[in-house]
Amino acid sequence: MGPKRASSIFGRRQLMASAAALTSAFGPHASQRAWGVEAATVGVPHHKPKAKRVIVLFMAGAPSQLDLFDYKPALKRFDGTLPPKELLQGYRAAFINPKSALLASRFNFARHGKSGTFVSELLPHTAAIVDEIAIIRSMKTEAFNHAPAQTMITTGSQQVGRPSLGAWTLFALGSESKDLPGFVVLQSGDKGPSGGTAISGSGFLPTLHQGVPFRGGAEPILFLGSPQGIDQRTQRQTLDAIATLNQSHLQQVGDPEIITRMNAYDLAYRMQDAAPEAIDLKRESQATLELYGAKPGETSFANNCLLARRLVERGVRFVQLVHEAWDHHAGLKAGLEKQCRLTDKACSALVLDLKRRGLLEDTLVIWGGEFGRTPMVQGGTDGRDHHPNAFTMWMAGGGVKPGVSLGDTDELGFNVTRDPVDVHDLHATILDLLGLDHKRLTFRFSGRDYRLTDVAGKVVQQLVAWA
Repeated sequence: MGPKRASSIFGRRQLMASAAALTSAFGPHASQRAWGVEAATVGVPHHKPKAKRVIVLFMAGAPSQLDLFDYKPALKRFDGTLPPKELLQGYRAAFINPKSALLASRFNFARHGKSGTFVSELLPHTAAIVDEIAIIRSMKTEAFNHAPAQTMITTGSQQVGRPSLGAWTLFALGSESKDLPGFVVLQSGDKGPSGGTAISGSGFLPTLHQGVPFRGGAEPILFLGSPQGIDQRTQRQTLDAIATLNQSHLQQVGDPEIITRMNAYDLAYRMQDAAPEAIDLKRESQATLELYGAKPGETSFANNCLLARRLVERGVRFVQLVHEAWDHHAGLKAGLEKQCRLTDKACSALVLDLKRRGLLEDTLVIWGGEFGRTPMVQGGTDGRDHHPNAFTMWMAGGGVKPGVSLGDTDELGFNVTRDPVDVHDLHATILDLLGLDHKRLTFRFSGRDYRLTDVAGKVVQQLVAWA
């Protein structure tokens, strides 16, 4: 038997009864209790999980796989020539003429680790941990523009309004933290994600499951301190009074979003005690700060990686780091050099730090963007266009088989030729590592059952460690 769906077993009376219980006692799974599904789903995976928590290193803007992980010597031989006609049949480019000349990588590649995996010179720190990660060189997607592709890779659909992977995870498993949000979003880079808040939203799931954004800089969470003249007792009395009013309103209109609001108020109250310690990077040793390249008080990807580790070790279920800075239609060489300097060391440090603390074993780390980059040049001499046919991601920890290189592309890096992995396959595999069957994790909305993987997806068994 699969988990019961909230909307199919939940009625107005249960909503009111649950709301009454919530007034005096909130917990990490309050939203699921309110929907009447805790016994059926929350914290009860379908099978034994290998991962308990997830950190997504989302390289928004789409880094060039051909310059980082997908080594193609043939591109050097054919650099500046037109691609073969057979590769262009049915090909849909985003902006460039598909008949643009081929562009070889301007960076050197070398084999690393016991696995002998090719990695670009741009990623020396990632190269040093190549035996700890599984590289997927055969990713592909349906979308070829940023906003729909980012929505696709995070929600399983190009259409805005579906729950994100983080929201599905929190809905199914709840959070181990009572005093911090279960799903936290951290941002760095040149701008916010093209997909907007949809990439961390809850869609049609209760809004309690949406990602909570933390700011960069010295104050990731605003207003943790109480206003002058307001003590803890006064705050508690105020919240209790508001909860009473909200409960009365809930009984009148039956809107479950009122429960979300009640829980948010109470979580904010508890965070005033727990969050200052959790987000204080100054508590880390100098050696750890240097490992990440982190500098407390700054807004940086390195700081966010360190903060992600602090959050997951305090029970946060899902942390999504968004670094939107990889859209190199021109200025590819300088752009990649800059972004790799900003991210490579911290990505490696996160994996190493989790491992030395005994957290990597059950923490799943995922790195990648929304699609890849073309083997053809754009912008004259130094750029690449969007390429959904093939791109690279990597995963580590949480039951992932280390040192694996999965899949391959043709000699020009144009199409996947072996072990293709689409977005639904990726999601099915992530859920499987979390102990969840992607076909059974459903939610009824607008008269039909929805799931993260829609009507597709298969677990990529080659990525799963079975020992």
